[in-house]
Amino acid sequence: MLALSPYMAYQAALEAGFKPDPAQQAAAQSLERCYQQLQAGEPEIPGVYLWGPVGRGKTWLMDRFFASLSVPAQRLHFHHFMRWVHRRLFQLTGQADPLTILAKELARKVRVLCLDELFISDIGDVMLLSRLIQQLFAEGLVIVTTSNQAPEQLYENGFNRERLLPAIDAMNQHLEVLRVDGGQDHRLHPGRAHPRYWVNQPEAIASAFNELISQTQDNQITTKPLSLGHREIKVVKRSEQILWCRYNDLCEQPLASADFIELCDQFRYLMLSEVPKLTGGKIQMSIARGTEDGILQVAAGDRDLPELSFADDGVRRFIALVDECYDRNIPLYVDAAVPLTELYTKGTLAFSFRRSLSRLQEMQLARFGQ
Repeated sequence: MLALSPYMAYQAALEAGFKPDPAQQAAAQSLERCYQQLQAGEPEIPGVYLWGPVGRGKTWLMDRFFASLSVPAQRLHFHHFMRWVHRRLFQLTGQADPLTILAKELARKVRVLCLDELFISDIGDVMLLSRLIQQLFAEGLVIVTTSNQAPEQLYENGFNRERLLPAIDAMNQHLEVLRVDGGQDHRLHPGRAHPRYWVNQPEAIASAFNELISQTQDNQITTKPLSLGHREIKVVKRSEQILWCRYNDLCEQPLASADFIELCDQFRYLMLSEVPKLTGGKIQMSIARGTEDGILQVAAGDRDLPELSFADDGVRRFIALVDECYDRNIPLYVDAAVPLTELYTKGTLAFSFRRSLSRLQEMQLARFGQ
């Protein structure tokens, strides 16, 4: 059975009960245009950049586009893509111009690259992506991506942001940029409730663990630490399919997005207890005015730097964990000190956390994880 084209899939969803959304319709039409051009074998095809607030259906639309394709294509969460880039560059150590080699390899493998949740916050990623994105376009790769930010907002106010500007220009040149914002978070549409977030109810998360053990018939329970990379992570309990940790033992450890990818490779359900109110805490001291960029010193001068609290390192990891669970359709069970809407209300990471809030709210519905 042939998959529906992007616009046909959107029409079918409307017939099945989706609420009409002009912004979604415009995005579906743009994806349909890209799909039809690919089907016709046209040589130069603009990609699509869907951006807007959380819960507007950007990922769903991109996934319908990806499912419709008959040409070689790859769909990755942006974290996964960067993990692959870093690994491949390490393997290419010593090669001349490894980014060009990487771009050519990817272009030989696929015609279309779909990236979900494009978000840049690290100067190291800026240095890589600025050239890599331009190289991918030069190789004729069609890119379709989603983001909460317009291209001009990526890495906004970031250090050495001018390094990213050529890539932003290339995106605007090679991608049809569409804002998807129909004014409502579709993840919050009514559905049968399935609570997975509690406030100071350790007995509730313990009961949920026992219910999952009964449901999965996964009786190999242990409290032994979990080996993750080169680290030992303390656990409350774990089985082959379920992991239960305390917030401090997971999010306050020096872990990266790649570690949460590995967790979701291994477990079908994740649980996090003793989650504190994440807003607040002491502010970090100022960062040094100078910095090193490769072997060249960069004159930084006086800069306005965002105020980060010491708690924000853990918040970044919590955001990465929620993103990975959501993208993999893995339920995350949480017992916290405050209600979900009060978990992180202000701070430097408030923009990123809005996505986590929307995703955690959808996880409170029975349809998530099915």
